[in-house]
Amino acid sequence: MTGEGGFAFWRGRLQRLPRRVWLVLAVLVLLLVLDRAFPPRVPGRDAPNALLIVARDGTPLRAFPDRDHVWRHPVTLAEVSPRYLEALEGYEDRWFHWHPGVNPLALARAAWQWARHGHVVSGGSTLTMQVARILEPMPKTVPGKLGQILRALQLEAHYSKDEILGIYVNYAPMGGVLEGVEAASRAYLGKPARLLSHADAALLTVLPQAPSRLRPDRQSERARLARDKVLQRMAGTWSEADIRDALQEPVVAQTVRDPLLAPLLAERLRKEAAGCQRLDTTIDAQAQQRVELLLAHRLGALPPRVSMAALVVDNETLEVRAYAGSADFADADRFAHVDMVRASRSPGSTLKPFLYGLALDEGLIHSESLLGDVPQSFGGYQPGNFQQSFHGPVSVSEALVKSLNVPAVEVLERLDPNRFVAALRRGGLKLDFPKGESPNLSVILGGAGTSLEQLVGAYTAFARQGMAGKPRYTPEAPRVEQRMLSAGAAFIIRDILESGGPVGRAVEAGSGIRRGIAWKTGTSFGFRDAWAVGVSDRLTVGVWVGRPDGTPNPGFFGANIAAPLLVDIFSALDQQPAVTRTPPPSVGQRKVCWPLGGRYDSAEEGLCHRQALAWLLNDTAPPTFPDRLRSGEMRYRYQVDAASGLRVTPACSDRPRREVDAARWPAALEPWLGADLRRKALPPAWDAGCRQQAEPEAGLRISGVTDGEVIRRLRADQEPVIRLEVRGQRGQVYWLLNGRLLAHRPASLPFIHRLSETGRVDITVMDEHGRFDRASISVR
Repeated sequence: MTGEGGFAFWRGRLQRLPRRVWLVLAVLVLLLVLDRAFPPRVPGRDAPNALLIVARDGTPLRAFPDRDHVWRHPVTLAEVSPRYLEALEGYEDRWFHWHPGVNPLALARAAWQWARHGHVVSGGSTLTMQVARILEPMPKTVPGKLGQILRALQLEAHYSKDEILGIYVNYAPMGGVLEGVEAASRAYLGKPARLLSHADAALLTVLPQAPSRLRPDRQSERARLARDKVLQRMAGTWSEADIRDALQEPVVAQTVRDPLLAPLLAERLRKEAAGCQRLDTTIDAQAQQRVELLLAHRLGALPPRVSMAALVVDNETLEVRAYAGSADFADADRFAHVDMVRASRSPGSTLKPFLYGLALDEGLIHSESLLGDVPQSFGGYQPGNFQQSFHGPVSVSEALVKSLNVPAVEVLERLDPNRFVAALRRGGLKLDFPKGESPNLSVILGGAGTSLEQLVGAYTAFARQGMAGKPRYTPEAPRVEQRMLSAGAAFIIRDILESGGPVGRAVEAGSGIRRGIAWKTGTSFGFRDAWAVGVSDRLTVGVWVGRPDGTPNPGFFGANIAAPLLVDIFSALDQQPAVTRTPPPSVGQRKVCWPLGGRYDSAEEGLCHRQALAWLLNDTAPPTFPDRLRSGEMRYRYQVDAASGLRVTPACSDRPRREVDAARWPAALEPWLGADLRRKALPPAWDAGCRQQAEPEAGLRISGVTDGEVIRRLRADQEPVIRLEVRGQRGQVYWLLNGRLLAHRPASLPFIHRLSETGRVDITVMDEHGRFDRASISVR
């Protein structure tokens, strides 16, 4: 049938339908229209700002209530104790899984009792009807009950039984500002809902019936009586022994208080938690509590307004286990709300490990390369050490362990500040420079800014074969890893920080060798920031101490204030024994020699003034840096009399001679050599027939000032002028002020210099043979 005939056929059939069918169809259409026009309320839609931030085990860190200040701790049914679900269904709605949202028999029973007694004896509400009332409160009247019934039927049409039960579990009123079984369990009982006992489950089951009247923290006896009623109702479902034991338990509830762990991290993540009600983090609740307690214990020893911050990262996963952005979140005087994990501050010397690691990768140094911790000038930049003293010749290992400044600047000058900063950025560590400033030599001493967060992420490279990582705060956060150093360089630097390098390991004198912890401290200019960052096999920990407003704290430096806290955090969180690490294939140990810096060769014993056991990367032993003051090769030759061994030249001796290969120390280091090294470094005395030559042991002497002299300015605008001469030399001499070469001239000419700055001035004169004299004066 087609066309008009087909249409007429169906019209006829419809016209013959009974009226009751038309009525049913009309009701169904009306219900569909009403359902579309008045949909059930979506749980949480009216509280978009309610948010719970939890630790990795579900422990609440901080709750941000909705506009009505209601706390909810969202959970799934799988995260709730089966005992609670059994009690809930057994006491409230035994037929929950069988009825369509309304239990006609229960309603009829409740209506009969109401009509007979004139008041409500038992309720006829199902769990679905209670969910309807939770989502849309209605008056306790007949129209209100009818509306509740319709909403219950509507909910059953839209949601599964588990979804409806999940709404109840999360939104049931539990007294005060608490909603949901998880919030009540943690607030009253101090435990998650998955650990509820039989007595606990019964108590939280009955609580929504009268949340204010049955609050266990205020009305414990009423709550106990109501709980016992539920327990007795569970006979047949629970064993008699379980019920009997539960009835013996007292009702003891703790005072309801806001959860407050890692509060600044919670505040930070809240801004990123768009629309969700629960945000899981990587925080370990126990580790967080321990770190916060360790910080709190130190508050009494800190001056006012001084704060602290600490960050703990798992090396394997890059997940953050503890995050303390301030010393005490409740202390406004200590800038409690300033998150110092994220703040950009001067890192002091904490960048030095990366400098030496990158220099290793560039083939500029090995672990025992010879460096000079002596007054030096680098293009006018004259760094000093924290202790205002110098150590003379030092190795890379010693320079790093003692955090010496001059050697670090010397290495940075060879590496180049721009390349260093760019390499850090490629590894994920971005430095902040003042507007208009560019990288320079001061960057290695804290002349740029970075954050504790970035610093800790970078330090993970020493435990992860050179791969630095970005700290992760949530399980869903992507793993961001970047190559900071080669695996070999990372191994060598970590070994130096942990044990002092091969030499320190040989005598077991390293600060962390027995615990397997490698750490570095740092102090910014003016004692504004004290740092300590450390690495174990499992964790990387960073600590900052200072005033968030940047005010100096004299006497506060990394070694005395930050390092002890760092060690305590490791002791509290990382009890695993240290594991002996095997060097990667690119790393090996070899003997090296000073002053040339290369491998030891028994055939050239005379060139080796001091031996050392060094870590070499890629079997490379770079030579000592070229002499900054004196031109020419560090390796040279001279002639001696074959019989006496005294020094001669063809011009002053015709006896048999032999040539001797010799090694020259950098000129700036010669004044700092000990007596034994000086004997090895200097040529022998001249033969009697060559006395006109300069005597290597004849002393030089500065004339014009005396050591320790104080020169005072007569007027503030007057710059004193010194006139110096040298005695004991007729050839060329070098004049240095604070390590800076100012003149290379004949010894017969005076050295005249205007002292433009106040403070200490170190004056050194030396000749071509390594003889020297030194005097220190003060200008005031």
